[in-house]
Amino acid sequence: MGTTNGIELSPDDKMLYVNVGGSGGRKIWKYDVDAAGNLSNKKLFASFDDFGFDGMKCDKEGNLYICRYGKGTIAVYSPDGKFIREVQLKGKSCSNLVFGGKEGKSVFVTLQDRKGMETFRNDIPGKGY
Repeated sequence: MGTTNGIELSPDDKMLYVNVGGSGGRKIWKYDVDAAGNLSNKKLFASFDDFGFDGMKCDKEGNLYICRYGKGTIAVYSPDGKFIREVQLKGKSCSNLVFGGKEGKSVFVTLQDRKGMETFRNDIPGKGY
């Protein structure tokens, strides 16, 4: 498969997303998860021609937020794999993200090149809210 980095479960815990970079080609795979936690039905969810990626998180509606390492963006995809939008960051080396704040609509992104964090507001809270 190559080197995996980001991994995330859907809000209902029925889908597992795994991103693979490097020799595995810039791809995100989606697996079905059964009640016992077994994985099956591996499908390509998204692929990219450039830059890497790192951490991923889902919002309450199941949209997947992907750190595009080297590009300095957060790519947002719907649960069915359709591109929704891209959030531009000031730094380029985004490594992970988390939803937080009072309503779960603040997204905090760690950046290796800036040795700190950036934040943006989202209209949908993270899956843990």
